[in-house]
Amino acid sequence: MVRDISCGELASYLEGNAPFALLDVREDWELEICAINKAHHIPLSDLPQRVEELKSDVPLAIICHHGVRSRHAGMFLLEHGFKEVFNVRGGIDAWALEIERDMSRYD
Repeated sequence: MVRDISCGELASYLEGNAPFALLDVREDWELEICAINKAHHIPLSDLPQRVEELKSDVPLAIICHHGVRSRHAGMFLLEHGFKEVFNVRGGIDAWALEIERDMSRYD
């Protein structure tokens, strides 16, 4: 099961020293508007062909615009042997509202 984490929890993980990765599954045009620097970008539609770019033994948070595509990506990754997969609740939109308040937003 894909577990949800809040944007605040994600920020803590990214600031910490423990192994942790962030996957952004949004499209290229969305990243041109806003992005989290530490995120690895693989659009959801490319994930089946590029899954080998990710380490299955490292906890992985997944982010999209609002949390739907990232949940689908998480379910796919769990089916492909990933153990610790987290969906960022509210996506990059919530991140912009809660953490990086000067970040650009889009509809």
